[in-house]
Amino acid sequence: MSKCLTLSFIKPTEIPIIIFMRLLSIFTFVFIANLSFSQIIDTLHTNEGTMLIYGNRTWEYLEDRDFDGVMNDHLHFLMENDTNMNYIQGWNHDVCYTSELKNDVNKIKDTIWLCVQDSDSLGDGFVMPFDGRVTSRFGWRKGRNHNGTDIDLNTGDTVRAAWSGKIRYSKYNSSGFGNLVIIRHHNGLETFYAHLSKLIVVPDQIVQAGDPIGLGGNTGHSYGSHLHFEVRFYDIPMNPEKIIDFKAGKIRDENLLVHRGIFRPGSSVRSSGSNVASGDRRYHRVRSGDTLGAIARRNRTSVSRLCQLNGIRPTTVLQIGRNLRVR
Repeated sequence: MSKCLTLSFIKPTEIPIIIFMRLLSIFTFVFIANLSFSQIIDTLHTNEGTMLIYGNRTWEYLEDRDFDGVMNDHLHFLMENDTNMNYIQGWNHDVCYTSELKNDVNKIKDTIWLCVQDSDSLGDGFVMPFDGRVTSRFGWRKGRNHNGTDIDLNTGDTVRAAWSGKIRYSKYNSSGFGNLVIIRHHNGLETFYAHLSKLIVVPDQIVQAGDPIGLGGNTGHSYGSHLHFEVRFYDIPMNPEKIIDFKAGKIRDENLLVHRGIFRPGSSVRSSGSNVASGDRRYHRVRSGDTLGAIARRNRTSVSRLCQLNGIRPTTVLQIGRNLRVR
């Protein structure tokens, strides 16, 4: 027995309506799917914070949802209020340089003081990222600037966080770094750890100085296993050896004076600045806008202690250029 095939004919005027209804149904399905994926299906309280678990099997800490990337409030205040510099620094897991390398080093007119040694409340000081031989230094190499220090290691050796901070970037970088970890620190700096064979941290993860962050390797534009280590200030690279004594395995001075010269090969860390040392004593050179309160906070002391050390009163008018003892 033959079966009859019933054909239905669509009028030309009905075609746009049918297409619209189909597109509407597809859009509705995608919207509902995305909505369910982005919904929080559970929360988990941990020592590191409250974990939000989503329908698409991803998670994040509640404390990270609105994080603006500021790790050093004092430095952020200085940079944000200097209208001549207009420096940019965001928080982005997908790019190496959040300023798109638009921060101009020549706009740094004054010396900025940083304490590179984390205080007890912020971390445990400094730890060598890897205790190995320096094979290539910061500076010009083969007609271009080498923006970091290369440290010899074997593939699989443990690489550690130099200072405490927060992971901003942890993934493969196709621009030459290979597997790359970037950490933003409480002291105002960022450090880069490149050519890793394995990544063992994730973005927004809090790390302490000395915590393992990856394994050494030879990924990216690399000719032999080594760690390419960079130190950057608002995306601008500086010579790591001006801060770190790689032979001794420690920082050279907890006080870092940031000025234009420090970003150039052969420069001196202390060619200019507002803090000078003499034995165990430390001094601050008063600049325009300084107050006793601000100087005390910057040097982690009190106004009363500053007055005691310098024989002054809280109401004393500070003269620009005067050296105040802060320790």
